[in-house]
Amino acid sequence: MCLIVVCLQNIRDYSRDMSDDFKEFHKSLLDLVQSFEKKNVLVKMYSDPDSNIIRIYGEGSSGLDVAKTGLEEVEELALTTAEHHPYWGLLYNGSQIIKLVLEKWNDTLTEDEKNQIKWYSEEIKNSSGNVSSHNHDE
Repeated sequence: MCLIVVCLQNIRDYSRDMSDDFKEFHKSLLDLVQSFEKKNVLVKMYSDPDSNIIRIYGEGSSGLDVAKTGLEEVEELALTTAEHHPYWGLLYNGSQIIKLVLEKWNDTLTEDEKNQIKWYSEEIKNSSGNVSSHNHDE
């Protein structure tokens, strides 16, 4: 079974009705998952009610598949965050290292990929100065 990921996210400031609608949706989804479990279809479901996020994984999804999917969300945040944000460099460069590692999880890193990781690591070091100065401003 292929990895199935459903990620629903509502902004916390939505009206109470939206929150109630999500809770109703969440309950209905739990019922649906349980109905498939009765048919011996294994589905993993993780939810975070506080952030209105639900993830559903098919039985054949591996830890590596799940990690890659989560990384896509981290990359999206890094790409949509302004470069002047003090944590942008840490987030972006760290995610690029993780992306390389996950892509080669069952393989060997090439010298070029190792050099890319070193370069991203240096960028993280450079970015850490922004974090320090940001903390002093608070």
